[in-house]
Amino acid sequence: MSDFRATLNDKMISRLAPADEGQYLVRDTDLKGFFLVVGKRKMTFTVQSEFWEGGKRRTKKVAIGSVDELSTREARTKAKDELAKIGRGEYAAEAAAAAKAKAAAGLAIQKAGDITLRSAWARYKVFLERKDRSAATIAGYGDHVERLMKDWLDVPLMTLCDNPRMVSDRHDQLTKDCGPYGANGCMRTLRAIYNHARRSARELPPDNPTSAVDWNDEKRRDTAMGAFDLPAWIEQVARLRHPIRREFHLFTLLSGSRPTALRQAEVAHFSFARRVLHIPRPKGGAKRAFDIPLSREMIRCLVRAMRASRMLHAENAERWIFAAGSQEGHLVEHKEDRDRLSKWGNDLRQSYRTLGQAAGLSEIDMHLLMNHRLPDVNAGYITRDKLMGDHLRAAQQKLSSYIVSAGAAAHKDGKPRERVWPKLASRRIGDEAFDPTPPDPRIGKPLGPRKQKSASLPAPAEAT
Repeated sequence: MSDFRATLNDKMISRLAPADEGQYLVRDTDLKGFFLVVGKRKMTFTVQSEFWEGGKRRTKKVAIGSVDELSTREARTKAKDELAKIGRGEYAAEAAAAAKAKAAAGLAIQKAGDITLRSAWARYKVFLERKDRSAATIAGYGDHVERLMKDWLDVPLMTLCDNPRMVSDRHDQLTKDCGPYGANGCMRTLRAIYNHARRSARELPPDNPTSAVDWNDEKRRDTAMGAFDLPAWIEQVARLRHPIRREFHLFTLLSGSRPTALRQAEVAHFSFARRVLHIPRPKGGAKRAFDIPLSREMIRCLVRAMRASRMLHAENAERWIFAAGSQEGHLVEHKEDRDRLSKWGNDLRQSYRTLGQAAGLSEIDMHLLMNHRLPDVNAGYITRDKLMGDHLRAAQQKLSSYIVSAGAAAHKDGKPRERVWPKLASRRIGDEAFDPTPPDPRIGKPLGPRKQKSASLPAPAEAT
């Protein structure tokens, strides 16, 4: 459709057909410079007028808003204000400020050869903080720069570009000292810092200094457990003397979550009413926050952990589920001796994914439960929260039941193994037996045997 003139009003606009190709304009007959841009999917109120700058006539066009956001009367009022601004030359002042900033940026480009690894890392660190990267991620980058490349901190990036052999030799040395994975990680950090620095310093060569690196082969770690591995692992967990660490490893297996996020789980994040544990800052930052749907076994595990925390670290247990005597107040180190516990940490996350496949959960359900990005555009239309109350919790319960049954009732050499899972909560804490009986939600004391069947588990404070 071609451009035309009309008196713009809501009724007339509602009758306009979308553009078949490109856009067409409907110019208002009452207010000069005010018109409607009609596209295939959107209609936008716009103004256009002229102003003088340095003895030359310039044209300025400003989009006011879409018809979904503004009525015609509101758009007309804003159009008059914008036309007045253009006539007064306010946009000319903005253009002059932009030109001045561009000139300043050009001056910075001229000094690109003076950018050192230290200054580039300082700017990249600010970028990571703005992107809400976790403290552990930033600390990892900092370790690469400030320890493994300490002698390069005052070396200009231009020098590294002109001498790529320096970078490849450092990678070879780090491979011997830190291993192939550590060497690759350090070079990836250098590559990211250089690419970020070049955004504002185009004088830096486009070839990254790490282009000379012969990268080490990396293989995905294959450390997951299957169903037949669970009984022996559960027996190892049952022999752990520390009850909080024991429950932490159990919950890591049952939830498949990253241990770094679980260590910082707070009592306020556990909603018994909704049966979820909120993870506010997982890998990827706060924008990736999500809720873990809880099975019955997972809830009991958290309750046992909170009871043990109250007995061992009463003050810190007011906030943290997995409390400890550390400066942070929560568990800060989850590693165990492999002779005592063969699998922990991300081994259990891989086991969760493997056991989920064996239990028959769908690929989409596993992505949602593990807070992975969905694999394609079609799956991206799924709203996770709408599946939380029934579907995902049922999937979580199915997987937990599979893990418990496989670990507690598996067979070895044709003979049934002892059911060790129910005994995990009977270990002793100090001089007192750790009672797995859930406390009465009303008075905080253990329930009597007659009331245990009808009572619910305690409801910790709701997350605010």
